[in-house]
Amino acid sequence: MNQLTPGVVAGRLGPGDYARNFADIAPRLDAHEARVAADRCYFCHDAPCMTACPTTIDIPLFIRQIATGTPEAAAKTIFSQNILGGMCARVCPTEQLCEEACVREVAEGKPVEIGRLQRYATDSLMETGVHPFTRGKPTGKRVAVVGAGPAGLAAAHRLAMKGHDVVIYDARPKAGGLNEYGIASYKAPDGFAQAEVDWLMKIGGIAVEKGKALGQGVTLDGLKAGHDAVVLAIGLRGVNALRAEGEGLANVVDAVDFIADLRQAEDKSRLAVGRDVVVIGGGMTAVDAAVQSRLLGAENVTIVYRRDQSQMSASADEQDHATSVGVRIIHNAAPVRVIGSGRAEEIEFAYTESSPEGLKLMAETFRLRADQVMKAIGQTLLGAPEGLRVEGGKIAVTGTGRTSVPGVWAAGDCAAGGEDLTVTAVAEGRDAAEDIHASLMGAAG
Repeated sequence: MNQLTPGVVAGRLGPGDYARNFADIAPRLDAHEARVAADRCYFCHDAPCMTACPTTIDIPLFIRQIATGTPEAAAKTIFSQNILGGMCARVCPTEQLCEEACVREVAEGKPVEIGRLQRYATDSLMETGVHPFTRGKPTGKRVAVVGAGPAGLAAAHRLAMKGHDVVIYDARPKAGGLNEYGIASYKAPDGFAQAEVDWLMKIGGIAVEKGKALGQGVTLDGLKAGHDAVVLAIGLRGVNALRAEGEGLANVVDAVDFIADLRQAEDKSRLAVGRDVVVIGGGMTAVDAAVQSRLLGAENVTIVYRRDQSQMSASADEQDHATSVGVRIIHNAAPVRVIGSGRAEEIEFAYTESSPEGLKLMAETFRLRADQVMKAIGQTLLGAPEGLRVEGGKIAVTGTGRTSVPGVWAAGDCAAGGEDLTVTAVAEGRDAAEDIHASLMGAAG
């Protein structure tokens, strides 16, 4: 139990409530449901859904394979482009990507359920325990991957398929990155993130060294000396500051840490949560933290975002889900002061408006009760290795992830450009691996 304040406590709910609240939010389709859903697809020749997918999965093909009763073949179609297709089926904002582009959505306002069909196919194959890919002929080349998140795992798997030996270095006790530590528990329950990592590793040729990261038992120069190529997939581990008075008070926490603690908790009834929780931010992390606070028993949960609703990066579906469980969302307000005696008790906001000079704080303010404040206002790169060019707070890259240092690639959230999505990270890791392979084998030839 948190001793900082009586308001932040564990065990707010009855024993059965935690299991119900954190059950799978969108259980997989059964075989009949999948066939019915697949039959709605027009199997477009110039499929806009495929163009909208960052990993360019052949969506019409895999849906046709489901429709003809071969979900394992459909899964291989998916995995050939996105080896983390199982998790992406659970966490991708499909309503903003493939499903938004679906012809059915444009014509009828109801797209083919591409995400759920993808989960049906990938789960069907993974449950067999079969890994559909084999390692290529050994090349004698050794590649280091720093970071075991989506980008790092995708790069490692593709490199292993090409016959290279791969070593992944990661700071945490478990591989998976944000898939393991950074998404809502109800999106991937029952240890799915680790099951997916274990399944991916069946390709062979990939070793994982945990408790190691840049500056923590590993240096970029050392990696370059001991490997033929290096992939940096280190994510964004820093959290932006509120830049508000009182930010250092007790019970002002990082939302990413709150989510990570929840994901790793064996008994959610032991997790402390406030009675009045305020989450500051407008992205997926803010929504996940707010919704899970409610599911843990918080009485009043409010998301406050500094701009208008149209600029929130969390999808409309995620916002609707948040309000459906009782989360209040306030737009056009920014924090100016956390108030309390040693610990957070209230937080003061100023209304905002957009202007040609940027966002302006208005004179009018308001306060919300808050015994727990969560920061979800974006993450930053925790120090790029010396010699790497940085652009916009991320590692600058050209082409398919080449950095300013020869022999070093970067992919995922740490790399400049692209969107901070799991599916984008997978695409960048995969493409960096293809470029590394071409580079190494060209050099070998």
